Amino acid sequence: MHKLTTQYYMFDSPLNSILQFRIGNNIRVLFILALVLLGSACAPMIHKPGSLMQQPSLEDRSYITADGIILPVHRWQSDSTAHSVIIALHGFNDYGHFFNDAGEFLAERGIISYAYDQRGFGDTEKPGLWAGVDAYLDDLQTFVRLVQQQHADLPVYLLGESMGGAVVLAASSRAGFPDVAGLILSAPAVWGRAVMPWYHRWLLAVSAHTVPHMHVTGSGLKIIPSDNTDMLRELWKDPLVIKKTRIDAVYGVVNLMDTALQASADITVPVCLLYGERDQIIPANAVSTMLESIRSPELVRTALYANGYHMLLRDLEAETVWTDIANWIIQPDHPFPSGAEDIASARLFKNRLYSSATE
Repeated sequence: MHKLTTQYYMFDSPLNSILQFRIGNNIRVLFILALVLLGSACAPMIHKPGSLMQQPSLEDRSYITADGIILPVHRWQSDSTAHSVIIALHGFNDYGHFFNDAGEFLAERGIISYAYDQRGFGDTEKPGLWAGVDAYLDDLQTFVRLVQQQHADLPVYLLGESMGGAVVLAASSRAGFPDVAGLILSAPAVWGRAVMPWYHRWLLAVSAHTVPHMHVTGSGLKIIPSDNTDMLRELWKDPLVIKKTRIDAVYGVVNLMDTALQASADITVPVCLLYGERDQIIPANAVSTMLESIRSPELVRTALYANGYHMLLRDLEAETVWTDIANWIIQPDHPFPSGAEDIASARLFKNRLYSSATE
């Protein structure tokens, strides 16, 4: 896994590309570049939604937004009677197909799942362009209402992987957001500026305001997002997965992570937090900072997977995670079958995360 895994990386979090890519060797060069370019600085591009033109709607295979944008919808449902619904949001540079295997597994257990390609990702208009934090939060809020209208008798849960977790956190804390039964956060992207080293923040700010259109990849990074090498190969071959990322899109997702980290303090519904000890994308201290900020820690149940990577839902041991998710929904008071659950103490969880990160 080594060279192969690194080669097939760089779709889920190219944030690491700009913030960690050869920092030691390039920071002096970038400082000089900043001085040269600041005189002609430009702003990061945001491809904002257009004017409201229609009532949003949920069709069989698409979610049509109020500004007329068509977002592909993926749905998993078995013939058996359903008892719950999950709305799943993908990570950065990924798209709704990420939930395919998990959705099929959960459907067999009476859980309907929906996932849609978020703006600028997957098979949507202008892939690669960031739509702005508010656009992603608004889209989720409207989608939840549409799904609740179709399944008025079923509880709805929100699941977010990485960037999707940030959208779920930030949107669900908004005033007027529809009531949901709970949040499932898989390696949520909460690596906001408050927990970033100063040079990461500086490098991102300089790059986003001097060369926002520049594309970055993860070439050369020794990062393993998952132990499922076959899955990573398929992602690399998938034309709907973004491989080269604009710097202003990275800047945008960091803005989202700032919002999500701040919003986590206001969680008011049950949360199932899933994190892998081998996650090399979202640092452990970011997750522990989020946990410690929550004002109602009794709402949160955490699971720490010793062999889990960032892509927990698609790792080789993904079925273990899917089983824990199903159990949390069906029997919320029972222990997770995997045994990965930590006790309900943010302080202890933080200590374990820091210990793991420094081993």
